[in-house]
Amino acid sequence: MSQQSVGKYRWTICALLFFATTVNYLDRQVLSLLAPDLSKEFGWTNTDYANITAAFQFVYAISMLFAGRLIDKIGTKKAYLLAIAVWSLGAIMHAYSIAVGQGVANAFAALGLAAVPVSVAGFMISRAVLAFGEAGNFPAAIKATAEYFPKQERSFATGIFNSGANIGAILAPLTVPWIAATWGWETAFIVIGAIGFIWMIFWNMFYEKPEKQKYLSAAELAYINSSDTQHAEPVATEDTPGKKISWMKLLSYKQTWAFVIGKFMTDGIWWFFLFWLPKYLEAQYQMHKTDIVIPLAVLYSMTMIGSIGGGWFPSYFMKRGYSAYDGRMRAMLVIALFPLVVLLAQPLGYLGPWIPVLLIGVGTSAHQAWSANIFTTVSDMFPKKSVASIVGIGGMAGGIGGVLVSKIGGWLFDYYGSLGHIQTGYTIMFTFCAVAYLLAWSMMKFLVPTHKEITDL
Repeated sequence: MSQQSVGKYRWTICALLFFATTVNYLDRQVLSLLAPDLSKEFGWTNTDYANITAAFQFVYAISMLFAGRLIDKIGTKKAYLLAIAVWSLGAIMHAYSIAVGQGVANAFAALGLAAVPVSVAGFMISRAVLAFGEAGNFPAAIKATAEYFPKQERSFATGIFNSGANIGAILAPLTVPWIAATWGWETAFIVIGAIGFIWMIFWNMFYEKPEKQKYLSAAELAYINSSDTQHAEPVATEDTPGKKISWMKLLSYKQTWAFVIGKFMTDGIWWFFLFWLPKYLEAQYQMHKTDIVIPLAVLYSMTMIGSIGGGWFPSYFMKRGYSAYDGRMRAMLVIALFPLVVLLAQPLGYLGPWIPVLLIGVGTSAHQAWSANIFTTVSDMFPKKSVASIVGIGGMAGGIGGVLVSKIGGWLFDYYGSLGHIQTGYTIMFTFCAVAYLLAWSMMKFLVPTHKEITDL
């Protein structure tokens, strides 16, 4: 059927997911852009900053596990509204981190216990609340994509909404430093955090399950369900909750472990570049505030191209007879080769900051292409009712990987910084970032050599 006769309302849902992900990354990147100034104001070491970012990643990891279960239980619409309300409140809380941290310090003092510095404690708690809410974004978005798109379009739709991460990463350096310089760093957190509440209005107006969506034509609904006709699922309603599937059951499948390992090995790389790149440009090239705006905007513009292009890439193989999963894995192997250019970032860094920025841009672009596809491997093989739960399990693994990368990075930078060779710390981290995707792909391919759909859930 032609796209005109089928209808295009599903792309409205994709647009909503895109804007939600944009807000998601705006909120989480405010801290990294203000980190150099906040570190000076509050006397943070690299380890202090690593602890703050690790608090986000640890809570995000644990919350992802339960977020997926909650989304599968209460439905995409309600769960997404809840998630963005919580993370928007968490984003705004950063403006009051000192008051929050002082309350924590007083509580510890009353118990006769030593507390971490007030500023560190306050920002850790604010990051934890932000992480708790943000953990719902990707499980809900991937579930919505599985609900509204046939398999052959899911990675492309995922690539489009996932590119919102890059738009958020571009908009943040263009707006946050200016807001902070004009009205103070507290205002930057408040203004950016409040945007999520606006998105909630549109989500509530335009999202509904496809079977109940009044804006969706019968032809488009049939097209959406066309790739799932072999194993069609009964339509769930408010009065007939789906059968609960245990975590042990989900963890018994090699397909689950392939996704978990892929996320564990690679998610931390994106976190590392997102949280540490401004500090890298400051430490190695003495770039501050507005100096980093254009380099970051260029880097994340490259990343957006990778997200959308990577989402489209598997269709090249699918049109040549490969199954959705097998075509996706071939695409992911090619994508995994591109981050190897990051190995050159430090050796060629003496030529100026633009060389590592562009090389890292290739790596982050490849990450988003990888991300669009690894998410979609779940809906390739699992029924829709379990998609958010599987994404949550993998997200937890990715969050734990992010904690490890952040903590190891903070330790390396403090250690080599004290020796006057902080470049060595970044060289070690960049090496891991370059080779992790090939290692992850190899382990995924070993666990699931060919497409095998789960039909007994």
